[in-house]
Amino acid sequence: MSAASTKATTPSTVTGRRFATLGVRGRIVMAVTLAALTVSAGVTLATITVGRGTLLESRESSIIRQAETNAKTVGGSLATGSTSTSDIQTVLSSLPYTGYPSVILGANGPGQESTSVSLNAKYGTDILPKALLKAVTEDGESRIMRFRSKGTPLVAVGIAVPDVDASYFQIHDIGDIDAALTKIRIGLIAVTIASTILAIILGYWSSGYALRPLRRISDAAKEVTLGQMDTRINYREYENDAELAPLVANFNDMLSALQDRIDRDARFASDVSHELRSPLTTLNASVEVLQNSKDSLPERSQTALDLLTLDMKRFTQLVEDLLEISRFDAGAVRLDLDTVALVPTLERAVRMASVAPIPVSAEEDVADLVIACDKRRLVRVITNFIDNAAKYADGATAVTVGMGREPDTELGTLGTVEIGVEDQGPGVPVEQRSHIFDRFNRGDQGGSRGIDLGVGLGLALAAEHARLQGGSVWVEDRHDGGQGSRFVLELPIIEPVDPEELDAMTGGNPLDLSQITGQVPAVRIQEAPGGSA
Repeated sequence: MSAASTKATTPSTVTGRRFATLGVRGRIVMAVTLAALTVSAGVTLATITVGRGTLLESRESSIIRQAETNAKTVGGSLATGSTSTSDIQTVLSSLPYTGYPSVILGANGPGQESTSVSLNAKYGTDILPKALLKAVTEDGESRIMRFRSKGTPLVAVGIAVPDVDASYFQIHDIGDIDAALTKIRIGLIAVTIASTILAIILGYWSSGYALRPLRRISDAAKEVTLGQMDTRINYREYENDAELAPLVANFNDMLSALQDRIDRDARFASDVSHELRSPLTTLNASVEVLQNSKDSLPERSQTALDLLTLDMKRFTQLVEDLLEISRFDAGAVRLDLDTVALVPTLERAVRMASVAPIPVSAEEDVADLVIACDKRRLVRVITNFIDNAAKYADGATAVTVGMGREPDTELGTLGTVEIGVEDQGPGVPVEQRSHIFDRFNRGDQGGSRGIDLGVGLGLALAAEHARLQGGSVWVEDRHDGGQGSRFVLELPIIEPVDPEELDAMTGGNPLDLSQITGQVPAVRIQEAPGGSA
């Protein structure tokens, strides 16, 4: 057994974990419901207990008073010598009817024979509890006792009449009290159930109202993750709330500080890139001059010149990519919609991006598809995918075009089209697929310095170009099960729009794709329909 101590999972721990899985709203509703149920059950129990005690005590007090009066009447009759059964029954029948009276004669001494006379044989002394009989007939005490006979609730009072050697008993049916308590119990249970249901409804409503600001913060955080850094929560809505006002203020301050930091970083990258362009132009010109006289250089100098040329190309590409990334960060990019015949445009882009021929196959539904999109950015994404495959997977092997998501009549969308670039490389591990489109991420080769490798911005730029058009990108396994990866660009199908109509829709402002597609553009990285990512 290991020396390290292990903590056993107790039932309370399991219960706590299950309670935590309900969520904040579920826990609030459950707490309110349990509180209401506990209070209602307590009130019900107290009401029944107090009501039962009050009704029975009141009835018993009345019974005792009447029984004492009746016992005196019976004792007086017996004292005159009326001890026959018929005489006793006559006396009993003359008593006010408040129960079923009985008399036991000669039972006030041990060993004596007793005679029992009852007005009603069904409620005679034979059904009385033995404890009551003993206390009255042998001990000479007066007692009252509740009991049941054949399911009927009864109360019996016994009074010793020592002057005539007799005991008087009186039995009362208290079924009316029992029935009344049953009705009260049913009513209270119904009220408990109703109050519990009402507590659930109120708890659900009140928790939803209380958590509404948190949902707003959650939505705002989600908008920030999509790049909408100007998202803020209206502080005036919560300024009078002592608990939520500081939370909203701190959240807005955090977003402002984050936006300032990002803006500073973006300006820094843009400024540095701009400052580097001039010396880069000079350096590239100098390298070109050296290349023109390369043959006159020693062999080692020629090798160094080749390495310098390749690194200058990578450095130049890095600066250009940084400039473009900085324009995205600064929001200084504009979407220009063109009328694009999709498949022919892709075929020309593939021929320009690759020396080796890459087959382009299209489904019948999209073979003649004409959409509105930014042609330059579409070509740039496909070029980046092919360039990425050339650097890390020995080149792309196929480009496929097909339908993506189905049209949605409720949202007014026409569906999407998927463009996939396949390769036969080592593939992208599942755990890296959520980061492969991050800036400066080159997967397993991120630390390599090979001259044929990129700078890690091509896929990040592809994601930005897709996002700007309301599309998304992701990487998945090849659908045919072969080795390699499939990089996918998904674009919304937008019908071509007349330029004048487009200006009327946008008011001459930078294009907001949601005005055309009916939905906010989003980037979907990693997961895809039918993919294994």
